[in-house]
Amino acid sequence: MATAPPSAPPEVRLKDLAPTTSPVEIVGRVVTAERREVTRRSDGSRRPLLSGLLSDGTGTVRFTWWDPPREGIERGTVLRAVGAEVRTFRDRPELTFTFRTRVGPASEAELPRVTPEEIPLRAIRDLRPPDEGFRLEARVVRIAERTVTVGEERRVVHEGLLADASGVLAFSSWTDFRLAAGEALRVVGGYLRTFRGRPQLVLDERATVTRIGGEGLPEPAELLRAPPRPIARVEDEGGGEALAVEGIVVGLLPPSGLVYRCPICRRSLTGGICRIHGQVEGQPDLRARIVLDDGTGALTVNAGRADTERLWGRTLADARERMREVPDPNVLEQELADALLGRRLRVRGSGSRDDFGVTLQPDEIEPVEIDLEVAAAELSARLGTVRR
Repeated sequence: MATAPPSAPPEVRLKDLAPTTSPVEIVGRVVTAERREVTRRSDGSRRPLLSGLLSDGTGTVRFTWWDPPREGIERGTVLRAVGAEVRTFRDRPELTFTFRTRVGPASEAELPRVTPEEIPLRAIRDLRPPDEGFRLEARVVRIAERTVTVGEERRVVHEGLLADASGVLAFSSWTDFRLAAGEALRVVGGYLRTFRGRPQLVLDERATVTRIGGEGLPEPAELLRAPPRPIARVEDEGGGEALAVEGIVVGLLPPSGLVYRCPICRRSLTGGICRIHGQVEGQPDLRARIVLDDGTGALTVNAGRADTERLWGRTLADARERMREVPDPNVLEQELADALLGRRLRVRGSGSRDDFGVTLQPDEIEPVEIDLEVAAAELSARLGTVRR
């Protein structure tokens, strides 16, 4: 008696994946991919492994591919996998490609056709790199364009901030969607990456942007003029976008004052050497790495040339002339510190946290006049509370 041929695995959208004893067929685009080797316990030999994330527009899942091809699998590649196994890790489904799985290239047209309403709506506070396959509804807080060099090509990138009721998110767009501050948008097809230690939404030619009504979304003015927050809270949250803090300058970190930058990447030089481009002819600049304390915590503010000149009352030309008189950068740094220590500043900008604490990249620095009588009364009240 002849046996029936085995049935083909069912084709499943990624959002519908669930652990099953039967293999499945999927089509997805590679979001991230990392190659490594693992050691077999049986004989100590090394086995290649490719792992990362796949997205089909309906969802994003992690995959593990044993013994993958040596090349040709990179971000953006669309794959069809027949006979993939579905497992669960930390209550989330994952795909495994084994020697039984047939994996090959697929076209964009083979990805599932989905409407924006089918794609899960996510809040900004819940997004984490490298998320993809979500729908976001947010308002443009601000946007600006700048020209960057990618290889030998000069390209324009549009950068800014998006906000919903849950938070604020930086974004960069390599496609000109004609965005304007204040517009409310529905965004589909973007993905999250980490840039300078903070999450950033990236929009490219695969993204779709639609204008919407914007009910329930915050207005830009609400965010850009929000009152200062305690620094301790900023530290607990690891920084963020559109932050405002206020505190007293209690220190200045080196290198501050007159510095020299790489003409290519603008990093500060050490002994005329850029850690990326080696020996270069440095370009002079002013900076101040200000330590700001509000009584609840402290953070570092990286003030650029314009803010440093305004706070110090000296220009870059003044600083270079002073260096000719006294060729010691430490003297210049001390004079800058003397001009800043004890001053109260209100700073607005974006911050990120590393092993050394939170660093704020300022959009705006405003000196705040201190009412000595009020400050003395507050201090006396604190001391009285402590004594009691």
